[in-house]
Amino acid sequence: MINDVEILAPAGSREQLVAAVRTGANAVYLGVGNFNARRNAENFSISDLKDVTEYCHVRGVKIYLALNTLVKDTEIADAYELVKSACTFGVDAFIIQDLGLINIVKELAPQMPLHVSTQMAVHTPEGFKMLSEMGFSRAVLPRELSLSEIKEIREATDMELEMFVHGAHCMCVSGQCYFSSMLGGRSGNRGLCAQPCRLPFSAPNGTGYDLSLKDLSLIEYLPELAKIGVCSFKIEGRMKRPEYVAAAVSSCKMALDVGNQFKDHFKEEELFADLKAVFSRSGFTDGYYKGELGKSMFGTRQKDDVTAAEPALKRLSKLYEKEAAIIPISMSLTAQIGKPLMASASTGKTRVFVTSDYKVQKAKTHATEVSSIRTQLKKCGGTPFEVKMTDIDVDENINIPISEINNIRRLVLSELERKLSNSYEKTCLPLSEYDSEKKERKKDNKHRRILSLSNDEQILSALEFITGEFKEKDQYVLLVPHTVAEGVVSKIKKSGIEFGVIVPRALYGFKGSTVKAIKDLKKKGASFLLIGTLDGLSVANRVDLPVILGPTFNVFNSYALDGINVAAVTLSTELTMDEAARIKTDVPTGICSYGRTPLMLTRNCPIKNGLNCKACGGKSSLTDRKGIKFPVTCQNGASEVLNSRPIVLSDKKSDLLRFDFELMYFTVETAEKVSEVLLSYENEKEPKGEFTRGLYYRGVE
Repeated sequence: MINDVEILAPAGSREQLVAAVRTGANAVYLGVGNFNARRNAENFSISDLKDVTEYCHVRGVKIYLALNTLVKDTEIADAYELVKSACTFGVDAFIIQDLGLINIVKELAPQMPLHVSTQMAVHTPEGFKMLSEMGFSRAVLPRELSLSEIKEIREATDMELEMFVHGAHCMCVSGQCYFSSMLGGRSGNRGLCAQPCRLPFSAPNGTGYDLSLKDLSLIEYLPELAKIGVCSFKIEGRMKRPEYVAAAVSSCKMALDVGNQFKDHFKEEELFADLKAVFSRSGFTDGYYKGELGKSMFGTRQKDDVTAAEPALKRLSKLYEKEAAIIPISMSLTAQIGKPLMASASTGKTRVFVTSDYKVQKAKTHATEVSSIRTQLKKCGGTPFEVKMTDIDVDENINIPISEINNIRRLVLSELERKLSNSYEKTCLPLSEYDSEKKERKKDNKHRRILSLSNDEQILSALEFITGEFKEKDQYVLLVPHTVAEGVVSKIKKSGIEFGVIVPRALYGFKGSTVKAIKDLKKKGASFLLIGTLDGLSVANRVDLPVILGPTFNVFNSYALDGINVAAVTLSTELTMDEAARIKTDVPTGICSYGRTPLMLTRNCPIKNGLNCKACGGKSSLTDRKGIKFPVTCQNGASEVLNSRPIVLSDKKSDLLRFDFELMYFTVETAEKVSEVLLSYENEKEPKGEFTRGLYYRGVE
């Protein structure tokens, strides 16, 4: 087996965890309560966590706690109690998304290794360098990266890299999906994704399910990935059956045991056939890894996929039906007449001693033979131990009942388990030591409207409206794409209106050209940037401009901005109006008062399943089963699926004035529509036509 790599298995239930451990997983990841991205899994309680952590540690298996959801201010105390318990129980690492929770754990539990969740949506080498500087020991790579992009990141950082190698494949970049929350109030960023992408969403001439990807499988490439420096191979599936976990772990183990020769024969293996049968969506894909996008990556769960599972389940259950003896130990027993029976056990690094209540007696008829004692000591069935060596020191002509030998064997093995499970505890300071100085939010005196505009026509329309109708034009700020025409920039400068640049959330293969364009706009007067991810923050550092965080940065609580230098923040669109207004921070805060919320950011354009780029012209939509259309826009090698209708808060001025600014997000609107919307906000008109209030008055679970 290739050394120094880890098979990391999902554990959504006790049965899954046992299947993972018994089939050879080196680590498992699991969730407790409501602070993990699979809240619909069976999951564990805090008291369960102590038990399963001990179970895993005795068997040499690491346990990672998934804390990979966004946390509200009202939930921070409960999240902290889970953090404190996990430190006490000796959990090996936390997988975290929420910036606020990251800040708290770094300060109060500095011994705890932190793993960056793929939900943080970092894709560039520069972004990974920032994560390393923030103190993370490991990062989970995004699923959307090609092999060459993974190599670039490996060369850029010394952090451990973890990678999904098998399981469900989300269409959206992790942490950037708001589909489930906007449509049904169940947030994927809060662990309750309803998977609307698996329903019919049709591109023109497409598959009919143009948001549903096949499951990912990169198991045949594990030796290759290990060679380039990926240290942990992660299996998705905390909501699947234990047989699935057993098959996936066993397949990964086989790939690493056999090495490079495995690749040529992997798909012929019965184990792989069973893995495909127990769960797949029309088979598997390795598209992003090879840099091959397109229709072949899409698939749905078919009737044939379901019926194929039944015969495989029985075979797979045998993989983990018995405890494997995986820990070699030595055991000794000392028996002296008139003294208590004593025993010890050792793994080589850890040694324990026990004494029983039984006092050794001289034999009256038949003496107990040393061979019989040795045989009983080696009976470790049902435990992870295998006795490789025994040292038996007994007086002559003694009698020890078999039951007493068995009893002291159980005692010494139990003590060894206890000792092995209790060496991982970490310190956690009180939350009050971090929280006591949290300040109230400072309100700016001047309320501003920041207009995010997508094209030159929208920019010119906004300019004409602002300069032609109003004297207080300084209440408006413009945000323009980095592709804005030079002539349009000249008109903005002439107007005297402040403007900034929108940094694309996706920077796949376009980092250099994007940074160059932004630097040019800085020379022409751009005074700030709007960014939606940590990758954008790395761009801002290179350009040296102040930053406004967009709503997709997922600022969800009062702790998220600690240690980050930003000029302002647009709070998450998944907060209610009241929750957003209660955020405490020293920087100006705002909300999105208008616009079609970007529901998905995806690298594989769904429209290309039916139309090429020329035929699409950037004006296509996906249509759901009810005939509702969701526009799709493209930039920088990625696509955004937008909501079917815009958020409109033109008649909610009193609520908007609770914030320092409002972000108006224009995407597919015509130039005329831009002017119409701005006028309606100036006149505080009630909205007409199709619109939504977003989640500001209903919130998310």
